[in-house]
Amino acid sequence: MLTTAMTGSGSGIGAGIRQQLESDGHRVIGVDLKNAEIEADLSGPEGRERAIEEILAACDGRLDRLVTCAGLPGSAKPRSRVTSVNYFGAVELLDGLLPALERGEQPAAVSIVSNSAQIAPLDEHPLVAALLDHDETLASRIADEHDVGPIAYMGSKHALGRAIRRRVRKWGDARVRLNGVCPGPIRTPLLEADMSDPMTRHAIESIDIPIGRWGEPADIAKLVAFLLGPDAGWIHGSLFYIDGGNDAEIRPDRF
Repeated sequence: MLTTAMTGSGSGIGAGIRQQLESDGHRVIGVDLKNAEIEADLSGPEGRERAIEEILAACDGRLDRLVTCAGLPGSAKPRSRVTSVNYFGAVELLDGLLPALERGEQPAAVSIVSNSAQIAPLDEHPLVAALLDHDETLASRIADEHDVGPIAYMGSKHALGRAIRRRVRKWGDARVRLNGVCPGPIRTPLLEADMSDPMTRHAIESIDIPIGRWGEPADIAKLVAFLLGPDAGWIHGSLFYIDGGNDAEIRPDRF
C-alpha cells in the first residue's frame, strides 16, 4: 500500500483528492487545522515543523507520495497569513519531506497552485521576490502593507509555481518527481469565502469559463492522481492548468 501525506485534506479540493487516493488504495496521512490525522497550523514555522515531524513519525521516515494542498483565499486576513500558508506552508513541507520521499516507491509530489498565478504581471513584484528569497518576515510585511487580497493570493501562487520549477534539478537528481496543478474556480469553501468579499467576488463573477461551468474537487483529484502515478513517470517540473479553458482564453498566445 502506498503512503501519501497531504496538507489541506479536510475540505474542498484536498478532501476530493483524499477521497480519490483512498479509493485507489493509498494510505493517506492528512494534515489540516481539524478533521485530520495531524492537526497543525501551517501559517507559522512551528506548525510547519511539527507537521513534518509528525508525518515522518507516521510513515517511519519513508513516504511514497506528497500533496501540498493547504491554502487560504485572498479574502483571508491578515494578508500575511495568506502568503505564509499558501507559499511557505507548501515549500517547507516539500523540502522537509524530500528525504523521506527519496526512500519511497516511485515517489512523486504535487502542489496545488492556481490558474490566477499568471493573470497579473507579478514577475518582478517585491512580494514575489521576498517569497522566492524565503524571507517570510519581509513577505509578511509587504502583504500586510498592501492589504490587497488578490495580490497576496496571486503572488503566493505565482511564487509557488516558480518554486516548483526551480526545484526540478535537485528533485530530479533525487529521482522524485514534482509537479504543480493550477485550478480555476472550483466549488469549495475557499471559493465561497472569496465570494463573500466584495473585491474578490467581483473578480470571480467576471471569470468566463469557455467550457461553461465551474470545476468540482473531483475534476482536480483525477489529474492529481494521474500525476502521482506511474503512467506520469516522465512528467517532472510541469504546471498543469485545469480551468475549463479560462487561462487559454485570457492568454491565448502564451503557454
